[in-house]
Amino acid sequence: MSYLRHLSTSADLITPSEEIRAGFVSLALERSRQAIPFVEQARALKVSAMSAKRPNDLLEIEGIRTALLTAAGFSEKATNHTNETDKTAAIQGFIEKFLEPAGTNFVEELVYRFLLTRGDSLGGSMRNIAGRLAERKLTRAIISVLTLTETNYQWLNAASNTWIVGKSDDADIELSLKALSWKKHKETRTLIYNRTIPLVRKNIDMCLLNCTPDEAKAATYKIPERFIAFGELKGGIDPASADEHWKTAQTALTRIKDAFANANLSPSLFFIGAVIVDSMAQEIWNQLEEGTLKNVANLTNPDQVASLANWLVDL
Repeated sequence: MSYLRHLSTSADLITPSEEIRAGFVSLALERSRQAIPFVEQARALKVSAMSAKRPNDLLEIEGIRTALLTAAGFSEKATNHTNETDKTAAIQGFIEKFLEPAGTNFVEELVYRFLLTRGDSLGGSMRNIAGRLAERKLTRAIISVLTLTETNYQWLNAASNTWIVGKSDDADIELSLKALSWKKHKETRTLIYNRTIPLVRKNIDMCLLNCTPDEAKAATYKIPERFIAFGELKGGIDPASADEHWKTAQTALTRIKDAFANANLSPSLFFIGAVIVDSMAQEIWNQLEEGTLKNVANLTNPDQVASLANWLVDL
């Protein structure tokens, strides 16, 4: 019962109020960081647009056509599916309805509306930021274990889709990592994030396989015996959504358990959550004692995350 290394009772799983506050601050700071490119684009747009004496002059300024479409409310997806004639008509309609009525303040109106559309785009991408931050935190914990134990590992770069040999002084690789692989007990383990498994036919947050990086291909995912463990990772920090996150994770883990049971297999199941409330903690503890879950950690507790990372590396 590896979870007993870092848990004594269900109360140990509950997220303290100060960690919830810290989590909200972290998310706010990440939002601010990701908004920086949009703010800089808006500044550049303002400088370019200030050369226009009238709103219609904006159409003659080279390099801001896409920004004009954005200010008119066009998303990147909508822009890619609209022909040039319709784009021009949309910009002209935007100028007539919104910029001309603004009078001499038309440049400010343009910039405000540009930021409005960009902000909406950012809001959509931010819905997944808690999950990405959670992945980074867990990944860094696993890499720390591998480095400390002098375990050779490789990581898969999400941008280039190539495996890179890990180094003891690697910094920030968790920002662009989508898989990890290491050698332990004369065998190779590969941890993949966000993968659809054929046997389950659903996307799973974390999958640990008995395979090399070269073997981590589509064909391997069709072999149930290759899977060692599955995990659900929930990085949301809002207590109001805690039960919903747990129910979603529980449904996913149950689906995995049943699918592999039909193949006479029982991979280890684990859960990591950022916000765990009282009733939820008791349910999780019961599943640990029953053996349904093999390990659990509260993401806001570094010691628990480190302990679970050690367990995962040793599987």
